[in-house]
Amino acid sequence: MPTITYQDLNAFATAVYHAAGASPDDAATVARHQAQANLVGHDSHGVQLMASYVDRIDKSHIMPKQQPVVMRESPGAVFVNGGWGFGPVVSEFTMNKVIEKAKTLGVGVGVVREQSHVGRLADYPQMASSQGFIALMMCDSGQSPKIVAPFGGRTARLGTNPICIAFPSDLPGPVTIDMATSAVANGKIGLARARKQPIPAGWALDKEGRATTDPNAFFDGGAILPLGGPEGHKGYGLSFAVETLASILPGLGFGIDPFGRHNDGSFMVVIDPATFQPLQDFKDQVRDFVKFLKETPLADGFKEIFYPGELEYLTSVKRAQTGIEVEDATWNNMTKIAERFGAGGLLKAMN
Repeated sequence: MPTITYQDLNAFATAVYHAAGASPDDAATVARHQAQANLVGHDSHGVQLMASYVDRIDKSHIMPKQQPVVMRESPGAVFVNGGWGFGPVVSEFTMNKVIEKAKTLGVGVGVVREQSHVGRLADYPQMASSQGFIALMMCDSGQSPKIVAPFGGRTARLGTNPICIAFPSDLPGPVTIDMATSAVANGKIGLARARKQPIPAGWALDKEGRATTDPNAFFDGGAILPLGGPEGHKGYGLSFAVETLASILPGLGFGIDPFGRHNDGSFMVVIDPATFQPLQDFKDQVRDFVKFLKETPLADGFKEIFYPGELEYLTSVKRAQTGIEVEDATWNNMTKIAERFGAGGLLKAMN
């Protein structure tokens, strides 16, 4: 597998998305989100997605020049239509508006409809936490094809329906809970397939409703299971809440359109902790809470307790020094894309 620097991945993806029709600024935004996902170790949401994004542009499922439009707004809330533009562009636009509302009122709420795939969710709440706010974001895919079975079911009726919460702190890395409400994100199964690796038991069913560790069996009409294994009703309940807030609330509805384009409906909340106590006091308590948890006696097989988001931070530090390994299947796709968009020289210089 080639090993590439974050800067080179970012530059290559920026060139591709600009050549595919995005403005220089929007191309840079999308590229930054993907390269950042690789940097923190979430390769499923990194440049592996480039081939699918280009395919969606070709099908007019992504409108690369489209800018978000505010449909409705109040002092504390904003409703945005992305017009099928790039998810990272639309979601950054909306999160910035919600942050401004929280600065004024102490809390802000945002809802988005009709945007493409947003990528790694943590990037958006971290926009707020880096400015001293608590932030929550969740996403659903509207009526586009589904991949997750409800608890007790054998066929897909839900999206992976991720949820993310970020907290401000003075710790080295962002304190961020970022998780799918399914057993796994779809991209991680795609990554296993690209690497020709089995998936863990408990992730997915095949098209007959049988448990499988073969990623190909999932992609051949199978379904992902809800988070929680035998207690999967908990993940299913969270998924229900996400779909209600991020899909039904913005008017995307529910159900399945087999030919529908990917549509990340989103629900965002930003809270100013200074409404309740001085920001520094809150940060100090988060730090002390982390220290309290890290001092817990360790269970067998564990060497350390990490705070949410710490592993991603440590991975980003390591990969910034050693580079990012790109699996061969993704590299091959990048090579084809480079040839199409005249970026072969840039790709060659990276390898």
